[in-house]
Amino acid sequence: MSYVIGIDLGTSAVKALLLDRSGALVAEASRSYPLFHEHAGWSEQRPDDWVEATLAALAELAQAPGVTPEAIEGISFSGQMHGLVLLDAAGNPVRNAILWNDTRTTRQCRQIEETLGEKLLRITRNPALEGFTLPKILWVKQHEPEAFASSVSFLLPKDYVRYRLTGKLHMDYSDAAGTLLLDIGAKTWSGDILAAFELPDGFCPPLAESHGLVGTLLPESAKAAGLPETTKVFAGGADNACGAIGAGILSEGLTMCSIGTSGVILSYEPDASADYKGKVHLFNHGKENAYYAMGVTLAAGYSLSWFRETFAKGEPFDSLLTGVGDIAPGSGGLLFAPYLVGERTPHADSQIRGSFIGIDGSHTRAHFARAIMEGITFSLHESVDMFRAAGKTIDKIVSIGGGAQNPVWLQMQADIFGADVVALASEQGPGLGAAMLAAYGCGWFASLDDCAQAFVSHAAVYHPQPEASAQYAELFRLYQQIYATTRDLNHALSQFR
Repeated sequence: MSYVIGIDLGTSAVKALLLDRSGALVAEASRSYPLFHEHAGWSEQRPDDWVEATLAALAELAQAPGVTPEAIEGISFSGQMHGLVLLDAAGNPVRNAILWNDTRTTRQCRQIEETLGEKLLRITRNPALEGFTLPKILWVKQHEPEAFASSVSFLLPKDYVRYRLTGKLHMDYSDAAGTLLLDIGAKTWSGDILAAFELPDGFCPPLAESHGLVGTLLPESAKAAGLPETTKVFAGGADNACGAIGAGILSEGLTMCSIGTSGVILSYEPDASADYKGKVHLFNHGKENAYYAMGVTLAAGYSLSWFRETFAKGEPFDSLLTGVGDIAPGSGGLLFAPYLVGERTPHADSQIRGSFIGIDGSHTRAHFARAIMEGITFSLHESVDMFRAAGKTIDKIVSIGGGAQNPVWLQMQADIFGADVVALASEQGPGLGAAMLAAYGCGWFASLDDCAQAFVSHAAVYHPQPEASAQYAELFRLYQQIYATTRDLNHALSQFR
């Protein structure tokens, strides 16, 4: 038997999966690492913490019962997008990594828009948002000139880990698409954007396909991981691209809903011709020469985590959600806007904040919990609504993440989205997509589509209930009024945070 490993480098932990040729999960390992919030809106991590955690997870998998390290043929990666790792000439980070959920770069975003004008959407197909990489580069350039002066290149989080394992600098197209430096359609770094911000051509690493072989393990990395130096290492992809691969979103007409810390609605695009005018993201897929459109809710599962930590600390989620299935759609007239850390789609607004609307004395904790679930799903439905308005047919959605673990929430998604919602028989998230890239790269399958036939299987299907869907359609139009109604007040309150 031979195996591959998929590594998912998340914001709080790295998770590594060991799969055999049938796609069966043989073993898994995870390690956490700290997150630093030195100032309000800042979010940073130490890049070498990722490396140490990844090597420890790999070493655990290499010792899995019945598995010989020599039988592990390849490794690939999924990773948190957008995070900036600046490297000096020796290949060492010049400062902590600035992460995707860091919001300090509003001024730099406006600078990008003013400098590039219409070129921005034409080249990158995405607006300038605080989470993206180029604004972070400009922030360091302007606020930490000494650190920037010592920087000769940059990587994204998973690419830094892979670099430390192989000694090779690369970035795949799906992750590069989130930097605001890639010409999405041409699949090249944009000379126009680099020149506009006085960044040298060599500042960007070589580009690679997600299934592309980019090296083998360095001797010291192989020793620490307990793996042979000949283990093949493949480029991998952005977490959302790998999540899509792991959910089988590999052809026209397929859409994914992912509810983790953040939430995503992702729909396959066969080429770069779709024009959403920057209202949703358009990124290169982890599948070669394919794309996906994507809307993002910044505080999806985080909204429920915040609620639990604030009002039911230590209580299991199953207990927290007890009774939500007994409450009718609309949570007794209680609406929740999940803007706890700002919002991405369709309101690119780092200052907006969340709210409960319609609270009265009859509401119980279960009403609040259900309202949060509904608010998260309404926010995601804004993306579904925009896709449909652009002419896309969305009648089946594969649901993954925390929102796919609760039958009440799965039915709620079907009712709000007005589409069949499908759960996976065995969901492993972006790590599965990373493992599939390694399996395809190793030559186990002729295509990623063939790999998905073997590795991805569907379970329960939830159909929209007509009466609930009609109620939710009315509630959704009320939900859509919350942003405009509360925006000015929220922005005024920001001075007191």
